[in-house]
Amino acid sequence: MRFLVVYCHPVPESFGAAVRDTALQTINARGDEARLIDLYAERFDPVMSADERRNYNDGPPTEPDLVSHIEHLKWAEAILFVYPTWWYGLPAMLKGWFDRVWARDVAFTLGEGGRINPLMTHIQKLGIITTCGAPWWLLFLMGQPGRKTIMRGLRPLCAKGCRTMFLAHYLMDVSTAATREAFLEKVRRKVTAF
Repeated sequence: MRFLVVYCHPVPESFGAAVRDTALQTINARGDEARLIDLYAERFDPVMSADERRNYNDGPPTEPDLVSHIEHLKWAEAILFVYPTWWYGLPAMLKGWFDRVWARDVAFTLGEGGRINPLMTHIQKLGIITTCGAPWWLLFLMGQPGRKTIMRGLRPLCAKGCRTMFLAHYLMDVSTAATREAFLEKVRRKVTAF
């Protein structure tokens, strides 16, 4: 299976980087192919320009900085998102990636009456691995906006029956070496089974 790992964290030595590396090693150990998009490392611009928005309904994006991202999406059969949950949701960088890359005539088309027709039907699996400073119950109380954006917003654009996986290391701000290592082991197990 072809896995696209989309990683979003500004700090190269973060625990998120350890999660990313563990996920990539596990995918490779399974014998699957993996590609990495590291949004901060490549200095992805999450800001949609005025002209980009004006032309949004005219066809797929033509901006040169999006070409490789669109090619990665077309190549993938599974996507794994690795990011920190900030203010109960996605980092702005990742949200901007969705805005600019998961665009009309790339991820979907519009049919009669504005009906959304999926174009990502080759994506059979969507996974999220995130870290959260808050406890699980507070994210649940807030409605888990980051999780819902991907699982309820993007999943319908993918294959019917698209499998999902969600893993979160809660209370990250008070984590210990032991809790972090236990989480990395959980990442290994879950990604192996995914």
